[in-house]
Amino acid sequence: MRRWNGWGDDATTMALNDKASSMLRERLGEGLPQQDASLEQALAKIAPSRLPDHPLIVREARARFAVALGESYADWLRKRYGEIPAAPDGVAFPESSEQVRELLDLAQTHDWVVIPFAGGTSVAGHLDTPLGERPVLSINLGRMSRLLHLDKTSQLATFQSGAAGPVLEAQLRAHGYTLGHFPQSFEYSTVGGWVVTRSSGQQSLRYGRIEQLFAGGRFEAPIGSLTIGTVPASSAGPDLREIIMGSEGRFGVLTEAVMRVTPAPEHESFHALFFPSWDQAEAAVRSLVQRKLPLSMLRLSNAVETETNLALAGHASQIAWLERYLGWRGCGDGKCLLMLGVTGDPRSAAQALRSARQHLARFDAVYIGTLMGSKWQQNRFKGPYLRNTLWEHGYGADTIETAVDWPRVKNLMNAMEQAARDAFAEDGEKVHCFTHLSHLYPQGSSIYSTFVYRIAPGGFAPNLARWKRYKARVSEAIVEHGGTISHQHGVGRDHAPYLAAEKGPLGMATLHELRRHFDPKGIMNPGKLLDDGTRWAD
Repeated sequence: MRRWNGWGDDATTMALNDKASSMLRERLGEGLPQQDASLEQALAKIAPSRLPDHPLIVREARARFAVALGESYADWLRKRYGEIPAAPDGVAFPESSEQVRELLDLAQTHDWVVIPFAGGTSVAGHLDTPLGERPVLSINLGRMSRLLHLDKTSQLATFQSGAAGPVLEAQLRAHGYTLGHFPQSFEYSTVGGWVVTRSSGQQSLRYGRIEQLFAGGRFEAPIGSLTIGTVPASSAGPDLREIIMGSEGRFGVLTEAVMRVTPAPEHESFHALFFPSWDQAEAAVRSLVQRKLPLSMLRLSNAVETETNLALAGHASQIAWLERYLGWRGCGDGKCLLMLGVTGDPRSAAQALRSARQHLARFDAVYIGTLMGSKWQQNRFKGPYLRNTLWEHGYGADTIETAVDWPRVKNLMNAMEQAARDAFAEDGEKVHCFTHLSHLYPQGSSIYSTFVYRIAPGGFAPNLARWKRYKARVSEAIVEHGGTISHQHGVGRDHAPYLAAEKGPLGMATLHELRRHFDPKGIMNPGKLLDDGTRWAD
């Protein structure tokens, strides 16, 4: 069963071994475990529904609570402390595009706010409920999960937009295909959510980001229905798919998505290499991705993340042997770990691996095989579960990501980490920062940083205030260094204040005008993506 106040299935855990626990105590101090609120206490904060009876709408408090929050750290604090500022007045569970259309017409007629919901994995405040006089309806697309059509000749699959990663892949694999989109939230996030937040999967180097996978679909807006047909390419004016991708529920609801699929690969393997320093590692992966070899993944950890991953791995004697061997090969303190994926037919994968190793050897890379890669593959979707364990030990964990052109990668990575250190230092606290480059392009790279810190004493308010301050400082560093405010998580409420710096006045005016066109009454997901003065409880 899915946890109500943490990440993932309650039967799955990620242990924190002694070495990792010692590292946290040495660098941050003893954790401060908290007393969690009970589900009953959280539900008691849910106000009575303002919506009328309707056969498609559920008004029961538990169902409303389940769609009230996502997985951002602010959402985490609200659930753990039972501080539920507001919740939708009802939840609808449509099973077709036609029922979504019916619900939007109802909301338009009665001036209800609508918040689309699918996997509930947002880490950017996409699901926050605004304050105001208008009732709020959540449209939960979870029952819309079917593969509607598979065109094997064109390799196009039409899905209802509520299909979660495992459900989507199972339906495709039954026919010998894969979408190949594997974000870390894969267990719960959905194809519709991927499209409207411009998601990126762990193997985007082979399969492409969602922009390359989304071919068309059906979109229900307050003013009407939009169907985007599929063609392999077109010069017939602006691409309407671009209006849907990244729209985050502000213009309407994506109900069906036509996706470009690929035959399931015959071979897939992940390989680990170490570099003596960050500068060598960055130069190596930059020049490698610019060669455009047919690899499926490049994931480069900085020195602190490499150290942290080795501590989390356990198997102390084996890791100690590995450390000695790497030291003998010139990879001591400051070494950086690269995970490299090859996917496809066995012959092509082997050739790509040989070419990549030959290239990386010029930068003093030390290849150690597939053991660490296999472990990574086994646990590739379990990283978020560590947040549950850290909380139990008295620590919080959060992530912030961006992307930037190559000349600014190192400086921005360092600036993000330093901004977090400075923010926590104002309270006399330390933060354990580490970073990896998870999606690499010839032009530049994403930067994905993790921050671990002690929970503050005093309950909800001081912890929320501390998170807001550090989040703002790191976001400001991103803007100052010319990075995007989000490479893969979307904008939501949390990143909306920084979007104007990236889009400019004319760009923002264009987005607001699109919103007014598709949603004249402003009922769709207010305050997300576009900062419009929506009122919030905190």
